[in-house]
Parts: sequence; C-alpha cells; structure tokens
Amino acid sequence: MRALTIIPEQAGSLAVTEVPDPVAGPGDLLVQGIAVGICGTDREIAAGDYGWAEPGKERLVIGHESLGRVLTAPEGSGFTAGDLVAGIVRRPDPVPCGACAHEEFDMCRNDQYTERGIKQLDGYASERWRVEADYAVRLDPELGLTGVLMEPASVVAKVWEQIERVSQRAWYRHERVLVTGAGPIGLLAALLGKQRDLDVHVLALGEDGIQPAMARALGATYHSDPLPEVSGKIEPGIIIEATGSAQVAVDAVTNNPAAAIVCLTGVSPVGREVTFDAGAANRNIVLENDLIFGSVNANKRHYQQAAEALAAADPDWLAGLITRRLPLDRALDAFAPGHDDIKVAVEL
Repeated sequence: MRALTIIPEQAGSLAVTEVPDPVAGPGDLLVQGIAVGICGTDREIAAGDYGWAEPGKERLVIGHESLGRVLTAPEGSGFTAGDLVAGIVRRPDPVPCGACAHEEFDMCRNDQYTERGIKQLDGYASERWRVEADYAVRLDPELGLTGVLMEPASVVAKVWEQIERVSQRAWYRHERVLVTGAGPIGLLAALLGKQRDLDVHVLALGEDGIQPAMARALGATYHSDPLPEVSGKIEPGIIIEATGSAQVAVDAVTNNPAAAIVCLTGVSPVGREVTFDAGAANRNIVLENDLIFGSVNANKRHYQQAAEALAAADPDWLAGLITRRLPLDRALDAFAPGHDDIKVAVEL
C-alpha cells in the first residue's frame, strides 16, 4: 500500500512510498484511511528538524491527525465495521511514570512516551492503518471529512478542561476569552469557548481573508490591533495564545486583568529575543493572582470531549476550516502553506 513517509532528520526525504500492509493484532482495529490533516509539526518533521522511526526501520510513516473507517474490529471492542474513527497520537511510556500510570500520558514526566507519526511509531498517513481499540475514538458519522479535525480539537479540549479546573480556585466565572491566532487551534479554541456561552474574541493579523471571516461566522468578535490595546479594551479573564509568536506570548502574560488565566499553546522558535520588564511581570502575576500555564497533546478523555464538540458544531462552519484537499499522490503540495490556508487535508 502507499504511505507518506520520511527519513527522520533528513530534509528532502518526504515521499509517497510503498510500505507493507498493516496486520491487525487480537486487540486492534483495521482501518481504511480517509484523510490526514497536515500541521506545523508535520512540516517540521519533513524539514528534518526531528522525528524518530520505529526501531529497525529507516523511514517513518508520518501523519498524526487521523480519520478512517473501520474495516474489521475484534469482538467486544465496542467498534464495528463502518465506524468513523480517529486514532490517538500518544502512547504511555513503558516504565511508567506516575502520570502515564494514571492514563494521563499527555503529561508524561520522563519523555519515554511514543507518538504515532512523530516518535518511534508509524503514523496514520497510509491507505490502511491499524490501531489498538483502546486508542481509537468513534466519531459522529455525519462529520465526514471534517472528522480530520479531531486531533487539533482534542488539544483545545484539554486546554478548556484545564482552564475550567483552574477557574474553580475562586468564586467567579470568567465570561470573556481572547484567543490569539486564527489557525486551526485558535479557531477551534474559539469554537469551544462559544459552546460554553462565553464572549469570545479572536485576535490575528489582517482584516480580510478567510480567517477573519471564519472567526466572525462563529459569532466571535475579531481584532487585528496589538494585543496590549485589545486586552486593555476588553479585559479578557481568559487568554489562549495560539500563534507561537514570542512577542504575542509575552504580551499575553504581561497584559491581562487581575486573576486572569493565560494558556500558552503555541510553540515559539528559539533564538528570538523579546525585551520586557520581568520584574513588573512577576509583580503583577503575584499581586493579581494570575495563572499562566502551557498545554500540549491530549489523552483519550480529551479526544472524547473533542468528538462531542465537533458533533455539536455547525457542519458548514467546520467544513470551512478545511481550505485545501489534496489526493495522496499530491501530498507533497500540502507542505507548502498557502497564503490563506487554515487546514490542509490529504485524502487517502
């Protein structure tokens, strides 16, 4: 069968190659691949920045944003042929650490976890794939191709779960959220904020194009002014940073009202210096009871929350997030970002 593969840490090795057909074990689902989403992580792996093949293999099948249809399922697994499913990305480390032992493997403490399509496990960018039944999540069949948004939705489901846990530290409920960035993570974070009946604001560059249009179609207020100006005007109790810009992250941490919750989800490139008053930032965080945390990845609970959120969303709005669809034989085109892309899907 065909799959999208790379030689880890070798730029220019991305190719559609022939790989062996998957063989399902006793507890596995055999799945017909429908699509994979392409994100910044995939592009970094393709550029040779990182990535680890399975032991004994030269090439790694990439793709961690999965969507497929069950071909066969073991008896008693809870799945049947025809089910629309997504595969979970991370697997707990074998030691395990305390977090992995409690099935919170997105919080692994010793970095011995593995990840489909990223670290020591083949991913989902193949015409067929297998997945352990315990690491698959069923999707509403009405989602169709938009089910490929499951993995990024799981990331923001975790973000919102953590925000709601933190919010229980005091009697008040935050009513206004500012999301910085209008890519898949930012817009899905805004979606889950609207589903919580919050006053959602999205900040990104530019006033025209599909990203501002999608934010407004969601019912969010869109901004393109600098974060300090926007935050000072709307006073968001929650800020979700999803651009990966070091400057925007610093602005989020240093420009928020008292008792704000700031979640950083964007991964900034290293080596870019930003100047700010660290003493003033520390003083304000302490004296205002601010909370700042980072969040990455997701566990099974978050995938299940994401499946519910996607099923409850406007299907036309979700479809608008997928701005390019490419067949597998043109998959390499997905790694050249378009000017106005939100999510690119490679159909398998």
